[in-house]
This record gives sequence, structure tokens and C-alpha cells, in this order.
Amino acid sequence: MQKITSFTINHLKLLPGIYVSRKDKAGDTVVTTFDIRMTRPNYEPVMNTAEVHTIEHLGATYLRNQEDFSEQVLYFGPMGCRTGFYLLLAGDYESKDILPLMTDMFTFIRDFEGEVPGAAARDCGNYLDMNLPMAKYLAGYFLEETLEGIQECQMIYPKD
Repeated sequence: MQKITSFTINHLKLLPGIYVSRKDKAGDTVVTTFDIRMTRPNYEPVMNTAEVHTIEHLGATYLRNQEDFSEQVLYFGPMGCRTGFYLLLAGDYESKDILPLMTDMFTFIRDFEGEVPGAAARDCGNYLDMNLPMAKYLAGYFLEETLEGIQECQMIYPKD
């Protein structure tokens, strides 16, 4: 059986960043899958489910309400390994194209105050598994340590 694309990336060389994971066609539309890598795989601790869940709720809410990209957003959700998130957009994009969007989204998460959208039993299947303070901390850390000074090597997957 052939390895899927994401399993062919050398995770020992992968730094936090924004990567184009793949581009697919859905009819006439290109779908770009982004790897939003928040922690360095196999070197840094993974994120706990509560903060991942909170970032997912806040990030999805932000993206679905964002004026310029809301109609292109197909999916935003966590990676099973809990080192980052996938963002699927309708359209042919490169990492640099969404850098302002990601900066704005993580700023929104870092600065968010109030009740997490969808964090109620009626709206979510695991609404108690939320950690807003830690989600805000991780968003701020990703902004400062990765997005604000992002390098080319953090936007193109490493060669093996």
C-alpha cells in the first residue's frame, strides 16, 4: 500500500510554520490543503486536547466569518498528532498567500475574551473539553515565535 502524502514528509526536520500539504481537484476547483504546524514534531510536547479543541472552535468561527476568505474555507481542524491543524481552501494558494489570514486568526484567538463559540452541550459533542487560557497562550506563542518572523524554510516542506 502506498504511503499517503503527509507520511512522506520527514517530521524530524519539520519546523513550526505554514506549509502547502497538497493540492487536489474537485471538479474544476483546486483545493489547497495547508499544514498549520504549531509545534515541532517529535521535539516539542504536543498540544493537549482541550486547547486544540478550543483553537478549533475559535479558528473555525473566525475563518467562517472572515470577509475575504469565508467562501473559500472548506475545513479547519486538528491533526491527529496534535502538533497543528489542517486548513482546506477552495482555490490555488501558496503559503505566503494566507500568512496575513493566519496572523489575523491567531491574533483573534490570542485576544479572545468571553464564551467560546459552540462550547455548549447543545452545540458540541465534547463541550467540557475546552481550555481558553492555554489556547490563547499557544496562539500568542505561535504568533511571536513563528508567524511574525516566518522564514522560507517554514513555508516549504523540508527535503529529506
